[in-house]
Amino acid sequence: MSNKQPPALRPGDTIGIITPSFPAPVRFPERYARGTEQLRRMGFLVREGRCTHRSEGYRSASIRERAEEFNELLRDDDVKAIISTIGGTNSNSLLPYIDYEALRRRPKIIMGYSDVTALLLACYTQTGVTTFYGPAIIPSFGEYETMFADGERYVREVLCLERTAPYTLDVPREWTEEMIDWSTQDREKKFYPNEGWLTLQGGQARGKLIGGNLNTMTGFLKSDYFPDMEGAILFLEDSFKTMADEERSLSMLKLGGVFNQINGLIIGKHEHFDAGGAPFTFEELVLEVLGDVDFPILTNVDIGHTFPSHVFPIGIDVMLDATAGTITFLEDGVTR
Repeated sequence: MSNKQPPALRPGDTIGIITPSFPAPVRFPERYARGTEQLRRMGFLVREGRCTHRSEGYRSASIRERAEEFNELLRDDDVKAIISTIGGTNSNSLLPYIDYEALRRRPKIIMGYSDVTALLLACYTQTGVTTFYGPAIIPSFGEYETMFADGERYVREVLCLERTAPYTLDVPREWTEEMIDWSTQDREKKFYPNEGWLTLQGGQARGKLIGGNLNTMTGFLKSDYFPDMEGAILFLEDSFKTMADEERSLSMLKLGGVFNQINGLIIGKHEHFDAGGAPFTFEELVLEVLGDVDFPILTNVDIGHTFPSHVFPIGIDVMLDATAGTITFLEDGVTR
C-alpha cells in the first residue's frame, strides 16, 4: 500500500480537537486550557469537538457520539489537523463507525498517542494516509508552564515541514517521566540526563514505520483495522505496565505472526515500568519472547509517554541502524 501524505500545517490553519476516550478536559480544565492556548501561540486556530466538555465516567460520551465527533472534523474542510486531548482505554470502540472515505478523499493530519493508537493505525490501514504518533493536547501541549521546547520543535519539524527528509533524529539531551498531580502542579518536572538509545540487536534495516502503544494493540489485533506488518520497522512503547503485562503483550504479537513479518524493531522508553521483582531485565525478556530473530532492535527511544517525545509519522519510509543507534526519516510525513 502506498501512503498518502496530508498537507503540512501553516500559520492560521484550524486544528480540530477530539476526546475519543478518557474525558480529560472535564477532569483537568486548567491543563486543557493551557494546551489549546499553546496551539494558538504556535499560530493555529482551535475547533473543539462535540465531546470536549462531556463526561460519562471513564469516557467522554457514547461510542457513536465519539465517532461522530471525529467524523465531523474529518468532513470539515476548514480543519487541517485533528489532535486528541488524551488517550484512555476505549478508542478501539470507534473503529467500525469512522468515515474513512472522508479522510481518503481529503487527507489531513491526525495525531495522538497511547490509546489513540487504535485510531491512528485504523485510519492508516483503511486509507493509506500517513498518521502521526505524537503529542496530545493535555499531557503534552498543556505541560506546566508551557510545552517543553524540544517537544514543540519535534511537532514543528514534522507537521509544519520545518525539516525535510532525509534526516536522522536527534537524541534529547534530557528526559523525564516524573508524575506530578495535574490539579496541583506548581513547578516544572525534573529532567534527567538521557543515557541514549540502546542497541539490543545490531544491524540495519529499511521499511515503513508502523506502530504505537503495545497495550492498545490488544484491542484490535487481527482485525481489518490492524496494519500489514510485512517489511515494517515496528515501534512499540508502553506506560505503567509490569513485566508480566509486557510478556503477555509481546507474546500476543509473536503468536499473531508479527515478528515473522517485520524488518526491525524500535522500543520506546517505558514510563514507570514495574519489573515486579523479576530476576531479569525487560531487554532480556524481549529477546526471550522473540526467540531466534535476526532483525535490528533499538531500545530506550524517546517516543510515547515520556518527555520530550519525537513525532513518528506512521507509514513513512525509514532506515533503522541499531548498531549506530540511529533512526533516519527517508521521507516526509506531510506535503507542502
